[in-house]
Amino acid sequence: MKFEGSSNYVATPDLMLAVNAAMTLRRPLLVKGEPGTGKTMLAEEAAAALGLPLLEWHIKSTTKAQQGLYEYDAVSRLRDSQLGDPRVRDIHNYIVKGVLWQAFTSATPCALLIDEIDKADIEFPNDLLRELDRMEFHVYETKETIRAIQRPIVFITSNNEKELPDAFLRRCFFHYIKFPEAATMQQIVDVHFPGIKQELVAAALKSFYDVRNLPGLKKKPSTSELLDWLKLLLSEDIPVAALQSKDEKVSIPPLIGALLKNEQDVTLFEKLIFMQRNNR
Repeated sequence: MKFEGSSNYVATPDLMLAVNAAMTLRRPLLVKGEPGTGKTMLAEEAAAALGLPLLEWHIKSTTKAQQGLYEYDAVSRLRDSQLGDPRVRDIHNYIVKGVLWQAFTSATPCALLIDEIDKADIEFPNDLLRELDRMEFHVYETKETIRAIQRPIVFITSNNEKELPDAFLRRCFFHYIKFPEAATMQQIVDVHFPGIKQELVAAALKSFYDVRNLPGLKKKPSTSELLDWLKLLLSEDIPVAALQSKDEKVSIPPLIGALLKNEQDVTLFEKLIFMQRNNR
């Protein structure tokens, strides 16, 4: 079973190699990269290409590792006992299975996505070391051990907002998704907009990289924002001429709000244009 890309996702050779290496080593694949570079979509498309169901665990700042294993609903059990519900005799009725439990006990091979692990508390990755390494965990309330029937393919994404513990990193195969170069970005655009006029794509990509390469930007526009911008250009029927400046200098593209997402970056960009005009 090898990942060789998909018709909906442009995977570079080194990215395909990383996915297959993680599967060979039977270790989680830790994928880092700028927001919007397709880390989450990689898990979705790889699972689809390999014919595996995907279980997703989207991490928030309040997420605890225990929630991925299971949670014991003691409040419901107490309420039911007060109401005389016979279900209280079996504690299993109050064990809520987490995503890892579902992945471990899946009768068929599956893929597991732990998305944006760096959003959680710094102890979160450490709390999952044993479970991801040994593919098992203990349920203290029922005194049973849950072991993986078949080892899931684990994808872990991070936006690099905080450093992950060394002990956790040792248990992963790591890959950093570099921001796509123009040629790769052209392929990505062609996948999402088949049949789009290449003259429009060329002008849009030039404007996009002009904006992205502006020094001092607080948030550089991502691949997903480029795709959103192209969608708007097509829906508003913006002509190619509106994206092309008469000289080779940077110009303000239409619908700039799809690319720049805060007032500091918009102001910085406008200052650059103003300075260029004054230097003519």
